[in-house]
Amino acid sequence: METASPTPLAVLVGIQTPDVDDIAHEASLEELGRLVKTLGYEVIGSVSQKREGTGAASLLGAGKLEELADITGGRGIITPIVKTPMTKARKRFESAAEAHEPVEDETDDLRRPEFVIVDHELTPSQIRNLERATGAQVLDRTGVIVEIFHRHANTREAKLQVEMARLRYVAPRLRESSNGGGRQQGPGAGESNLSLDRRKIRDRLAELKTQLEAVQRDSDHRRSARKDQLRVALVGYTNAGKSSLMRALTGSQVLVQDKLFATLDTTVRTLQPETRPRILVSDTVGFIKQLPHDLVASFRSTLSEALEASLLLFVVDASDPTYEAQLEVSRSVLHEIGADVVPSRLVLNKMDRVDDARRAELLEKHPDAIPLSAHRPEDVSALRKTLIAFFEADMVEDVLVLPYAKQGMIGEIYESARVLSEDHDETGRVLTVRGLPGAIARLKRSLAG
Repeated sequence: METASPTPLAVLVGIQTPDVDDIAHEASLEELGRLVKTLGYEVIGSVSQKREGTGAASLLGAGKLEELADITGGRGIITPIVKTPMTKARKRFESAAEAHEPVEDETDDLRRPEFVIVDHELTPSQIRNLERATGAQVLDRTGVIVEIFHRHANTREAKLQVEMARLRYVAPRLRESSNGGGRQQGPGAGESNLSLDRRKIRDRLAELKTQLEAVQRDSDHRRSARKDQLRVALVGYTNAGKSSLMRALTGSQVLVQDKLFATLDTTVRTLQPETRPRILVSDTVGFIKQLPHDLVASFRSTLSEALEASLLLFVVDASDPTYEAQLEVSRSVLHEIGADVVPSRLVLNKMDRVDDARRAELLEKHPDAIPLSAHRPEDVSALRKTLIAFFEADMVEDVLVLPYAKQGMIGEIYESARVLSEDHDETGRVLTVRGLPGAIARLKRSLAG
């Protein structure tokens, strides 16, 4: 019987620069720990240091580097990649010294962490230096996020987008690889392994771009078909409860997990109980601090749901002390794609986790916000009424005449507007409807054509 492989162990590393206070620094490390947990690793500790910046060759000072190496079992010094040639006498001396060194009894209880996870984006040389000093595999924050996206992508579009972002992340880190100096034999002789790897990545990126453009054209057609419909997009920080709220509003069985980036694919469902005209609700990918730019650029279609929505609901975890910083991250990403012009409302989610004093403080600071818990039916019902009232304010009444020869359009009319009354005359059905001006104008064009 095969035994399950042990859970990989990881230690976190954070640098607190002068512009970051203690609360923000601790919250960032805690968030990194949740990211690492999402990868399936177990965090056994952390090493933190206050420094002026993150540009040092080994990121940490010599003392902290030794402290980290004590945890991982490394030597704590940056050994050179190219070993100094040794004389035969030197080799005999070192072999004899190694033979007399006591061998440590490494038991499962003393298992060392295999990963060092750094709460910053690292250069290839910093990663290499830390790996040589600690003897562990080093990942930076960007690498962790890219890996989580890679594991959680389900649809073809998301998989293509994530693979492109992953290759763009890996490509520059090949340049300083110590294994890239070999030469190819046979056809193409003279091209180094490193050059060959770079060319393969360029070719694969070009192939992925072509495939993604074709998939996104189909997505654009589907969004175009929903152009005149009422659309609400749930946006916000990852794990703010967007998927739970999506399930409560629409009754859909979308994935709900207490993990960061549990869902990456955009889900569009109808608000329940269904209204006339229908209101569509979309759950978009969550944002996070230092979200890699390539991922923002790659998830164009997901973010387009926010750009083309009639209303944005900024969902925040009201129980999180850093919710304001998280809200700022969400707004800055949407500003980057121009979605900050879309009407929006702030939703203070998870209010069941805050006490009365905190609730009063939040409502005083955000008087126009919608406080709720996605797990309280009465809160969800109140939000539904708010959404309906928002769209009702822009609706107008009009009269449509449906000729008897075009009775097949009756379903489209009921889908696009609310029918207030229906009558008949010699030309056809006479319908008094209420809906958005754009939807009514489109119906009139179809009827006239």
